[in-house]
This record gives sequence, C-alpha cells and structure tokens, in this order.
Amino acid sequence: MSEDKIVEMIEKASQSVVNINTLRVFHDFFYQAVPVAGIGSGFIFDKRGYILTNHHVIDGAEKIAVTLTDGRVFEGRAVGIHKSLDIAVLKINADNLAVANLGDSDKLRVGQRVFAIGNPLGLAGGPTVTAGVISALKRTIRSERGVFKDLVQTDAAINPGNSGGPLVNIDGEVVAINTAIIPFAQGIGFAIPINAAKEIANDIILYGFHTRPWLGISGVSVNRQIAEYYDLPVERGVLVVGVAPDSPADRSGIIRGDIILEFNNERVDSIEDLQGILAKIRHGCECEATVLRGLRKFKVSVILEREP
Repeated sequence: MSEDKIVEMIEKASQSVVNINTLRVFHDFFYQAVPVAGIGSGFIFDKRGYILTNHHVIDGAEKIAVTLTDGRVFEGRAVGIHKSLDIAVLKINADNLAVANLGDSDKLRVGQRVFAIGNPLGLAGGPTVTAGVISALKRTIRSERGVFKDLVQTDAAINPGNSGGPLVNIDGEVVAINTAIIPFAQGIGFAIPINAAKEIANDIILYGFHTRPWLGISGVSVNRQIAEYYDLPVERGVLVVGVAPDSPADRSGIIRGDIILEFNNERVDSIEDLQGILAKIRHGCECEATVLRGLRKFKVSVILEREP
C-alpha cells in the first residue's frame, strides 16, 4: 500500500477516536476532597453513541467528558464494565458520529502491520498515531490490576492516554483495543482482541453487564506431574477439585475427583482449554461433557447458566 493510501486510511480511522477526560475525587489525610483528573482514549463503535474504552480509564470517575475529533464535547455515561478484560462501554447523546470499522481479530498474524491511535499524555491537537507490527498473539500478562489473557502484543508505542484507543490494521479496521497496563515497558504494548470486546460490548448494551456462562467447578490442568502425584490414568484434561452446590456441574452429576476430557465436542487438555470453550458458548445452552471417574469414562449433559 502506498504512503498516500496509508495516510488516507489513518485520517478516516482517526475520525471515530475520542479523547476521554475523567474527574475522580479522593480524600487526603485530613479527609478533604481532592479532585484528580485523568485522561484516556476510546472510539465510537455504534452510531447510537456507544464508545469502547478501557475500564481502568474510567474506574472511579465521577465525571466523564468525551471530546470528538471535530471539537464537540459531550458528557459520557458509563453503561457497563468488564474488569477481567479491562473493557468499558460509554454512551454519549450525539448525532452525526463517525463510527469505527471493526475487523476480525481471529485473523491476526504475527508480523502484520498495525497502527495505534489515541491521545497519549493528553497532548492537544487531536489523535496521534504510532506504527508497528503484531509481535505475538494470545499473551498472558500479570499487572497490578490482575491477570490478563489472550492479549495481542505489538511494538507500536502505547503510552498513558493511549489506553482505550483502537489498534487498526492496514485496511483501517479496528482489530484490538490498546491498553497501557504495563507502565514503562520498552517496545512492548498490549491490546485486547476486538472479537472478545465486541461480544462483551453487545452484552453490556443489552443487559448492562457481560453474561458469561457458568459451569460451577474449580479445577486444575492435568499434566504428567499431576498424574503421577495423584496416580491418575491420564496426563491431560481438567481435574475437578471443587463443585459449587446447585451449580450446572453439580446437577449434571460431576463430582470432585472427576476428570473432564471433552466439553461440547471439543478436546480438553487444560483448564485454559475449558475456559476457552466456555467463552464461546452462551448461557442456557445444553452441552455434553466427557468425564473420567476412576477408570470409567462416560458422558453427562450440562445446561450452562448465567454466571452468578
């Protein structure tokens, strides 16, 4: 793609990017209210005025101001959040909005060119752009805000204020949401895949929260060491170490000590596999699980529920 085409693509993609200013009120040692301002980015993904950003951008905010690229400023209302994936949906009452074109993050490949758009450090003059490539996929990282899984890693610079802005591909499609959750990282940025964010955002708009399916077990991945220690007949699957009373797993007959080998006709090698399978299923669905109990293998039917 020529340089002119890239510039045109960036200009078009930037129109949906917004600047988010927040005001939080903390209390000092003498219990006096101290206002603290925050900055971040986001992008309009629905013509009705819905905006995607990071949860940590608006966390604790008492006032949210959203500034569009055309200079208009609106009061933002938090519709819902999803802490474990650092997602938040805002709403503004506005018309004539530029809406981002959402891509397919499942098609991302390492080495693919991407561009991070946002408002780093709250600098004036509209959104800024940094370029890079997809460095890795399905990254799991730990931060002071928790453990984040299945992230996109990029070498495009993501600085404070970039959080919540879009990571776009060469076609101007949003493929991930930038998140600056590891401060002072050198040449390493992370972003939330847009496919996961879309599903969460749709649930938030419909229900006010993300309705994840609930199985009702706690378990550990079975590997060679676990199998040898507990004298298990297999070296894969999920060993059930706890079952919540009156949960879908409990009502299906799954008990502590069972090993889940398959779920919804997909092979289960680890707890991450099971979590990934559950993430693709809606609550209310009836699924079949293959369970190993001792040396006996059998199938059970499980009707998933909405997570409590």
